[in-house]
Amino acid sequence: MHFTKEVHTVKETDQVHLNHLAYLGQIAAGIAHEVRNPLTAVKGFLQLLEEQANPDYIYIAKTELNDALATLDSLLQVAKPDPEGETRQSVSLSVELENVLSLFQNQSYSIDVKKVFNDTDATIYGQKNHIKKALFNLVKNAFESIEGEGTITLRHDSNENYVVVSIEDTGVGIPKDQLSLLGTPFFSTKTEGTGMGMAWVYSVIHEHGGYIQVESEENVGTTFTIVMPNNKVNKKRGVIHLALDYNEGLGIKDFFLENRQAFEKRLLNEAVNVRDKIEEINETGNINLLENAYKLVVFIVEEREHELIRFAQREGVAWAKHSLTLAFKLEWIQAIRRTVWDFLFNFDRLSASFNEREEFYKLEKKINESFDQFLHHFFINYSKFKDELIASQREMVERLSVPIIPITPSTSILPLIGQMDLYRMCTIEDQVMAEVGKSHIQTLIIDLSGIAHMEIDVIQHMLKILDGISMMGCKTVITGMRPEVVKGMIHMGLSFERRAETKGTLQQALLDYIFVETGGQDGNPPLRISG
Repeated sequence: MHFTKEVHTVKETDQVHLNHLAYLGQIAAGIAHEVRNPLTAVKGFLQLLEEQANPDYIYIAKTELNDALATLDSLLQVAKPDPEGETRQSVSLSVELENVLSLFQNQSYSIDVKKVFNDTDATIYGQKNHIKKALFNLVKNAFESIEGEGTITLRHDSNENYVVVSIEDTGVGIPKDQLSLLGTPFFSTKTEGTGMGMAWVYSVIHEHGGYIQVESEENVGTTFTIVMPNNKVNKKRGVIHLALDYNEGLGIKDFFLENRQAFEKRLLNEAVNVRDKIEEINETGNINLLENAYKLVVFIVEEREHELIRFAQREGVAWAKHSLTLAFKLEWIQAIRRTVWDFLFNFDRLSASFNEREEFYKLEKKINESFDQFLHHFFINYSKFKDELIASQREMVERLSVPIIPITPSTSILPLIGQMDLYRMCTIEDQVMAEVGKSHIQTLIIDLSGIAHMEIDVIQHMLKILDGISMMGCKTVITGMRPEVVKGMIHMGLSFERRAETKGTLQQALLDYIFVETGGQDGNPPLRISG
């Protein structure tokens, strides 16, 4: 979509679709409220019967009910994507797109992501977490539409009245007869999709006074374009008055304890992307995010510095061990920090205990330093564990990359395969010298049939290795040199001739050396080599 100076208002067809969506939302709300209560009751009775019935049947029934309840929750979100507790603020769509992209680092290696961002100072006015989740769903769909390699292009533009974002992919595309159904609950182009994600996206954009345009062609790709009203007044995130319980003389720790459920609810509203990953992270790494968030807050408000550090160290190792995405952890900690400050403001408002400006700055310094200390020790231990894991994996790969195979007590084979560089050649040097000395190898057959190319510095290093092998009293036989390698050595004026004997094939070397060593001795028949 080419961005023009003036974006027109919603087309008549778009308005019909939005009216249709609003009507579906009303139906969804009615269905959800009528069906949710009996389903919840059935779930409760199943839990009571769990100890008296077949647990497999109970588990299946509970799973089905949980799926049904999740569907109803999605319908409620489509009907009214405006939960309590989230205030409207100035939102930069370019910033939120950058944040969303950081959550797809694993997929971005095979998919080329291009960003064409203009007018990045432009903002809209709305619910930040909802906008972010809508962008997340659209970007996620773009990645999932591409099978193998492809390109995703994100564009950001604005003028005086509108901010326009487009997400273009080179994926499988959408049939033209299905384009008009996008955003309808229970319609999805995915085999196992419910359509709730796209329905929710349409609802959120509509709630913010915007609209979506879709262009798609099968086997070419799809472009989603979001048009949102420009926020001319840069409204900052303000303080939030929360309905919290407070009794006279209550301390900060007890205040958090008294309002723990409200804290968790507020935190989940702040961390919109992590919220959907809580169960997955718990199953993958046995990490209870909500429980750990509250534990972190207690350590901070009680100034239990050493326990905070130990907790950060354990968390760092746990996230590294299970390869959990760091972007989720960063967003989660930032959400905890924002939620803590919201609660501290409301504690101050209710207790009137921090009226002096100096006391506020002392509190701000103490709280933020504690969060920073947690992150510091978390990342140190995360990186340390990852580095140790990578080092151990590299050591294992290095051992496997130098497979010295004993054929007889005095003869071994070293088959080399793949790319040769100086790092690998140094590894070969260490392993070969150690094995020749330890096993008293007299003849080492190095097969190069699996090496198609060797740079001059690699060949020069290999010549030094051959000199070292000779100094240890071991004879080297080179086999399987490919024409490309030989031509390169000729042009560079290099040769293995004075340092090693050469044979055309590994089979020939085995026949010449092992046959001599094993054939006809002590009445034994010669060693048979097939192939």
